[in-house]
Amino acid sequence: MPQFHVKIADDALNFSAAHFITYAGGQCEALHGHNYRVIAEVTGPLDENRYVVDFIVLGQRLSAILAELDHAVLLPTDHPSIRVAVADTEVEVRFADRRWVFPRAECRLLPLVNTTAELLADHLARRLLQVLQADGLRPERVRIELEEWPGRWAICELTQP
Repeated sequence: MPQFHVKIADDALNFSAAHFITYAGGQCEALHGHNYRVIAEVTGPLDENRYVVDFIVLGQRLSAILAELDHAVLLPTDHPSIRVAVADTEVEVRFADRRWVFPRAECRLLPLVNTTAELLADHLARRLLQVLQADGLRPERVRIELEEWPGRWAICELTQP
């Protein structure tokens, strides 16, 4: 029985964002940014058109997800030591003795423990799976490859039962 996959990887699948990472022992790196690139692969049964998912639809759905993060500050809301306070026009973030204040419109509050490349890849995979399922598709597996720096990739695969 054949298994089918579709994969998209092109220069349009990218986003730029700022973040910081915390480390064990109360360490926190400086706020900085990356130009992320994304590759997506979807595995599943063929639909009535004999597609796993149409390449155009997959590209559109993934591009829309990436646009949600583009040119924003990515903030983890589930970190045990990072405090995120949201007001009408700003977001205040505290970690130990550090404090940042950002315009609300430029922040993306993500349900993550940290904004590592691995957890961002997981976030993207979950969002893509959610969007494809809302389209009525039944992906068996979604794989996201997230390049944070040239040649440095984090990969997340989600498998559906």
